Amino acid sequence: MSLISEDAEPSGSHAAARAAVASSTPNRVTFNRFELNRILDLYGRMVADGEWRDYAIDFLKDRAVFSVFRRSSEVPIYRIEKDPRLTRKQGMYSVISATGLILRRGHELDRVLLAIDRKLALV
Repeated sequence: MSLISEDAEPSGSHAAARAAVASSTPNRVTFNRFELNRILDLYGRMVADGEWRDYAIDFLKDRAVFSVFRRSSEVPIYRIEKDPRLTRKQGMYSVISATGLILRRGHELDRVLLAIDRKLALV
């Protein structure tokens, strides 16, 4: 048995209902696949080194935040934020320390993450 009657127009009421549901969900800023891969790659290396243990992702209306914790019960030691309002100004990506100090801000995520990405250096 079909839920749609034969005399009902399939595109009329269902399309309107889908449009109403789609418009009622607020737009949120999110990380795309490339950005998440880059952030989680750094996170995985720092977990393997034993420096980081937990993370949280928040998708807000005005920005997306990836928070890194040393322990779950503490405040985040770093926040990686994406704020599209700053795209034309200082850059939409920023790394913020636990004290609120902005360590680095820029237009490219890879360059911004260099503030906390400690790679091996030849001595």
